[in-house]
Amino acid sequence: MRRWNAWGNEDSKYTSELNDNLRQILEALVGPSKGLPMASLQDVLPAVPPSRLVANRLVNTDAEVRVRHARGQSFPDCLAVQSGNFGAFPDGVALPENTEQVQELLRYATEHGVVVIPYGGGTSVVGHINPEPDDRPVLTISMARMNKLLELDRESQIATFGAGTPGPVLEEQLRAEGFMLGHFPQSWELSTLGGWVASRSSGQQSLRYGRIEQMFAGGTVVTPIGELDIPTIPASSAGPDIREMFLGSEGRMGIITEVKVRVTPLPEEEYFRVIFFPSWVEGMATAKTLVQQKTQLSMVRLSNQMETISLLHMGNDAETVSALDAELAAQGIGDSKVMMTVGITGSSAQCEASLKQLVDYCDSNQGVMVSHEFGERWAHGRFRAPYLREPLAMGGYAVDTMETAVDWLKVPEAMEGIEHAIRESLSDEGERVHVYTHLSHVYGQGSSIYSTYLFRYADSFEGTLQRWRKLKQAGAQAIVSYGGTISHQHGVGVDHRDYLPAEKGELGIAVIRKVCRLFDPNGLMNPGKLIADQRS
Repeated sequence: MRRWNAWGNEDSKYTSELNDNLRQILEALVGPSKGLPMASLQDVLPAVPPSRLVANRLVNTDAEVRVRHARGQSFPDCLAVQSGNFGAFPDGVALPENTEQVQELLRYATEHGVVVIPYGGGTSVVGHINPEPDDRPVLTISMARMNKLLELDRESQIATFGAGTPGPVLEEQLRAEGFMLGHFPQSWELSTLGGWVASRSSGQQSLRYGRIEQMFAGGTVVTPIGELDIPTIPASSAGPDIREMFLGSEGRMGIITEVKVRVTPLPEEEYFRVIFFPSWVEGMATAKTLVQQKTQLSMVRLSNQMETISLLHMGNDAETVSALDAELAAQGIGDSKVMMTVGITGSSAQCEASLKQLVDYCDSNQGVMVSHEFGERWAHGRFRAPYLREPLAMGGYAVDTMETAVDWLKVPEAMEGIEHAIRESLSDEGERVHVYTHLSHVYGQGSSIYSTYLFRYADSFEGTLQRWRKLKQAGAQAIVSYGGTISHQHGVGVDHRDYLPAEKGELGIAVIRKVCRLFDPNGLMNPGKLIADQRS
């Protein structure tokens, strides 16, 4: 069962705690702190109001079910759950088992003027699935029971899944047939295929497999005005691509019920390696060369100096770090070092050729590849980071992220500017903020920039939320000032909505609004997300 107030399932293999070493590091970085009293499920249940929904055979109005579907995983969501102050709850939750039941639910919503929130894995970090205070009843439609492989076209390598299929279940079902999708966002354990499409997701190994827009071949979308079947066509010049309308649509136009994706045969080999460079200059030059020369790698991730230091000290004991520093120093790599993690995936021959090419490029930029154990350690813990939020919160520490993408020419200045804006945003309170960054996805044109920041809780949940708002605003305004996208992989939701016009322009926002209203004339579908709601 999913944990009601933290990331993951009750039986997760990942466990995290704020050990003495990590606490000492955090105290040195941002200062001593202490946690706030956390609400229990029993504290929250009495706050759930009576449902306003007209009874329907597919709708569950149980209070606990509504609590468990009331929030996602954004930082404000975490504070709401920890404090017990949710603000609003869905009036009911439906778990349809097929497209026909989704159609029935949207007819019901239209007839009774019910707001509809599509719900995948509940992993949104930008407020996609939160009910807002509304004079209309709110129905959350969870896709959890639509989680199976429905069809596999081996010749065309296209698989059809229910949109509620989570990452592990999807890969397990494909693996049994000798295929894989290869989409691994950090939320992979819990997030769903339909959610990936609706938020334009990107996986850790998109350098080989592509982002979700390259994988999404077609499918079925149920809208308030009818059902849309998007055919699978290899390529077309027949006007605008309808698929693109629903990629990143965030539930504003309808509910994706079936998704057809392009899959690939299982690779013969896959492994990860870690390389250290003397400084950011050599590391970034290598990352850019690797992608622009189309080296056959599945992932290139480059940590800046501060992230390299932070990850090494937070994830290893002092003895291990000291031994690594000595090994690297003997090869000319000192305190300014940066760390690159790469994925090598494919046939044995492809992997051998890719590794040789990787080594050549790294050698030319003074890179040093360390023991394979470092790469194996990354792979083993690649989905662990979200589990740190709870023990950090218990100790009074907060962690969140901001991410964007810019052209290569802008990467160094944008990375430094975003970090500076976040780092200084609580200076009026005398609070220190620890910030570090990596390039998570690289392209021939440019790269993503993914910054993590840690800060102390205030003496109340509301005060902590206000701190977060300052940090978020500072980072977002910096991103916009450098011409970056407000989100490379997390989507827009509520948290990024006000910054979207800087990227799309006034006319672009008007187009998005018109398309949403076409499919949803009564404004029932996930209002307020992606673009501001304008009720008539």
